[in-house]
Amino acid sequence: MMKQNIARRLRDYSPRDLLIVGLPLLALVFAGFWLASRFIQPAPPDTLVLATGGEGGAYQSIGAAYKDVLGRFGIRVVERPSAGSTENVEWLRNPDLAVDAAFVQSGSVSAQEGDTLLSLGSLYNEPLWIFYRAELSQENGDLDQIVQLKGRRIAIGGTGSGARHLAQELLEANQIDASNTKLIGQGDLSLVRAFAARKVDAAFVVGPPQSAVVWTLLHTPGIKLMSLAHTEAYTRRFPYLSSLVLPRGAISMATDFPPRNVRLLAATATLAVREDTHPALINLLMQAMSEVHSGPGIFQRPGEFPRATVATGTDFPLAPAAERYYKSGKPWLQRYLPFWAATLIDRLVVLLIPLIAVLIPVTRIAPGLYNWRVKSRIYRRYGELKFIEAEVEADPGRLTREEWLKRVDAIERDVNHLSIPLAFSDMVYTMRLHIGLVRKVIERKV
Repeated sequence: MMKQNIARRLRDYSPRDLLIVGLPLLALVFAGFWLASRFIQPAPPDTLVLATGGEGGAYQSIGAAYKDVLGRFGIRVVERPSAGSTENVEWLRNPDLAVDAAFVQSGSVSAQEGDTLLSLGSLYNEPLWIFYRAELSQENGDLDQIVQLKGRRIAIGGTGSGARHLAQELLEANQIDASNTKLIGQGDLSLVRAFAARKVDAAFVVGPPQSAVVWTLLHTPGIKLMSLAHTEAYTRRFPYLSSLVLPRGAISMATDFPPRNVRLLAATATLAVREDTHPALINLLMQAMSEVHSGPGIFQRPGEFPRATVATGTDFPLAPAAERYYKSGKPWLQRYLPFWAATLIDRLVVLLIPLIAVLIPVTRIAPGLYNWRVKSRIYRRYGELKFIEAEVEADPGRLTREEWLKRVDAIERDVNHLSIPLAFSDMVYTMRLHIGLVRKVIERKV
């Protein structure tokens, strides 16, 4: 019974006309889907390579925190230790190195022509800590100016670090260089041993107070922290720096340490990515940034970081995905679905464009085109019949009756041989009636 119904339905349509109408429209639909597929992002990779920093530095511990957050979404974070901010940017710019994101200290690098690096915003304040041996203060009182370190042995950070770049700029502003002062390229936990061995007199260290290097030096006997007298002057000269105050007792209220307010300079930590970093990974990094950096701290209020404003001196533009995150929060689908499901649906939504823009109009146009094609064969014969009728009315004597009827008979034979679907058979019978009417006109006129 079902086979009979299918056969009956097939007889209602013309396969030839269906193909002639349907194939171009089907090609149009496939072209729409192909065009939409060009705009579908590939699936996000399951691994992200993150350039961090040196041993004992803040970037290393923050990288570990990001690794935990992204691990919950099934993303494996590969931490790549480095000398610091400057080297991180060099790695990001090198297309031969597999680095997706890196921590960058504001002011340590500037955008270059043709750069394809983007920023995800500011993470936290990175104070500059200037430590010096206590013996120096016994000679001249507590130090409060960088120029007082002239002629001493100063550790300015390792090659490729943001601390080294900042130290060199501040020393140059005080007319201190390698010609009049011994500058030592050292900046990790080995500074503690260098102070103990009396190999350095002072050290420039950049990082939050909880970083291993800063925390250890703050609690090492015989080492003092400089409170800078000219912080406001430095911020005018170096716009990427800000002036901070380490409040009395902020490190330890129990021991009243520090025993007085300490004025510090601070850069800003940022996170930079390559332009081709997958937007889904950027969204996860934004969530990690919010989770790790949004809490209160000695130098920040709750919710102050991360923030969209990119520090002056780090001229990488804000990534579009990061900009959307700052405005609207995490993607809507990720609020209710697992990460893998949200990204899959987000990619498939693009395919709805041809469905809406092409497929729906095609389904509306196709029946009309099919009907027009089938009816046009009958209408063409109607035109021929009407032409004969008009000729007979105008000049019946131009041909004999047999010649006129012969022309009408040819049209009737043509109509009888037309391949017309059953759904349009009523038009064939109606035309036969009209052919009979034209015959009567001929018989009456000729």
